[in-house]
Amino acid sequence: MSDLQKYIERRKTQDAEFASEFDSGYEQFKIGVILKQVREESGVTQEELASKLHTKKAVISKIENRAEDVKLSILEKFAHALGRHLRLEVA
Repeated sequence: MSDLQKYIERRKTQDAEFASEFDSGYEQFKIGVILKQVREESGVTQEELASKLHTKKAVISKIENRAEDVKLSILEKFAHALGRHLRLEVA
């Protein structure tokens, strides 16, 4: 375990607010990273995806870099525009 991971785990056990905010922030970050990876694997630029979704490149960038409060309908459109299907899992 890295020093950073140790620090995060220690802070999470000592500070419930930090733990809650860290976990939700990480999940939002992870969603954006996944969306960006799928777009890049599909060989589509942000500009091209924005055009397919009838929006602006800045909106795509915001979703990929800060995917907080993204509606499920937007995620479905994002996936569909890339020829993919959205699959949610509750574990």
